[in-house]
Amino acid sequence: MTNLVNLEKVNKSFGVRPLLDEVSLGVSSGDRIGVVGLNGGGKTTLLEVLAGLEPPDGGRVSRARDLRMAVVTQRTDLPAGSTVREAVLSAFDAEHEWAADARIRSILDGLGLTALGMDSPVDTMSGGERRRVALAAALVRELDLVVLDEPTNHLDIEGVQWLADHLLARGTALVVVTHDRWFLDTVCTKTWEVVGGRVEQYEGGYADWVYARAERARLADTLEEKRRNLARKELAWLRRGAPARTSKPRYRIEAAEALISDVPAPRDSVELLAFAKRRLGRTVLELEDVSIDAGPKPILRDVTWRIGPGDRVGLVGVNGSGKSTVLKLLAGDREPSAGKRIQGQTVRLAHLSQELHDLPPTLRVLEAVEEIARRVVLGKQEMSASQLAERFGFPAARQWTPVSDLSGGERRRLQLARLLMAEPNVLLLDEPTNDLDIDTLQQLEDLLDSWPGTLVVVSHDRYLVERVCDSVHAVLGDGKVTHLVGGIDEYLSRRATPPGQTPPTQGADPLGLQPTGEDRQNRKRHSGNDGMRAGSAEHRAAQKELARLERRLETLTERETRLNHDVAEAGTDLERLAKLDAELRQVVEEKADVETRWLELADALE
Repeated sequence: MTNLVNLEKVNKSFGVRPLLDEVSLGVSSGDRIGVVGLNGGGKTTLLEVLAGLEPPDGGRVSRARDLRMAVVTQRTDLPAGSTVREAVLSAFDAEHEWAADARIRSILDGLGLTALGMDSPVDTMSGGERRRVALAAALVRELDLVVLDEPTNHLDIEGVQWLADHLLARGTALVVVTHDRWFLDTVCTKTWEVVGGRVEQYEGGYADWVYARAERARLADTLEEKRRNLARKELAWLRRGAPARTSKPRYRIEAAEALISDVPAPRDSVELLAFAKRRLGRTVLELEDVSIDAGPKPILRDVTWRIGPGDRVGLVGVNGSGKSTVLKLLAGDREPSAGKRIQGQTVRLAHLSQELHDLPPTLRVLEAVEEIARRVVLGKQEMSASQLAERFGFPAARQWTPVSDLSGGERRRLQLARLLMAEPNVLLLDEPTNDLDIDTLQQLEDLLDSWPGTLVVVSHDRYLVERVCDSVHAVLGDGKVTHLVGGIDEYLSRRATPPGQTPPTQGADPLGLQPTGEDRQNRKRHSGNDGMRAGSAEHRAAQKELARLERRLETLTERETRLNHDVAEAGTDLERLAKLDAELRQVVEEKADVETRWLELADALE
């Protein structure tokens, strides 16, 4: 492999704070490296020094001769007065040169620029649209190395999926800062963690990094107990909820057993549901025959949707489909043009919007949290305002910072802390992962795991949706809110299916679990010790099937738990017991078949 960039004992500081301290590392051809770490910890600085946008204070940065590199950071500028066509395609001499190139057309379509309009002026675009233009301008070029800072921000779930597939198929070396854990797991083969001025290097994507970091913490005993426990709980979820996320499932799972053997399940759905019913009653939020528009565009038409106690719903859809409008309607911040919204009498609702206008700029962080309450009980956890602030990344010294001095990510964290201090029993969250680093996301998910209320989340972070939500609904542009039994995989399948055709996830086998004759042949061909070639079409298809199987396992496990609960409540009702027993046997049998299929695929992928 060709060495592309080398950093040798590099130092970089801003003021008196060292962000990079004696850092040595390298990027070779074919590397796909994900960069993670706390907000403000030096991730963007590392990228800019590596790409030559910032000079190091000390040390040496060397690059291969004639290195073809593109850099897209959060500060990337576009030529003033240019159109999308001019900004993206300036390297091409004639229109027919790029119009005849299928790869370029795929990039323009995948990032939504064709729909946006090639002659649209970039000066009037939103920040998200400008970022997509800058990303396209980099990807249309022939490159040795692509350096990206938060490329998934402002992309919907389909856009993130497209970008991941494009980078995998392309094979160009990649260094990317992102908090999108699904993207890290799907794309990256190495992980760099920027922490305390150092860069710790790990093999694999997000799941492998979680395992390795927890193991390193256990062996070295250098991280505080709180962070170790959080990593162990994340391990438990990765093991139980989505074991195939790691590229080395059997090896990693066996190595982690000692770490996670005494960790309880992240969420006891039956217990939380029962508690939610006691706190909320039967009626929570209901829409009856509701219609709502955004300007001339209809979003909902005569929709009836009932959200009950303990429901945990993920709401997905393309950018501009009206998800935030639906959330505002549920929150009572937007009136329907027809129909009515019903809210239960016991509901204490909290709505996290994408705006940050509700923060008091004259107060300090701790004062802003204590303004809501001094103590809070979340599920079974009781915390002071200071403890909750610390959970959201504000250590004791930082809690006396004026709110007006906080960064965008810190304001988002403070907004979440204030929201939870009010002890709501219904949470409506609009893109809660915006500007949050991975450690803060883990803290948020840890709190939501044991939170016994009703939850509706609008998010493009499929990892968050798959972890904290029990069901997925979609706004598909047909005036309805559609329940997707197959979750995000079904959503992507529906979006990829041309109008008038039936999506593969619908019909007699909605999750694609019954193998066809061709599937059986493929299974035999790839069940040997050699496995599948990483990045191949067959490998990607197997990974997708693993994801479908995992979701089916989650659904069956939940049904099995509920049926066992129902059996216990049936008492001496023999007729009901017989019916429940028959259904339980069927679920257990299907679950065993799905687990067997999962193990076969996991072995083939190894």
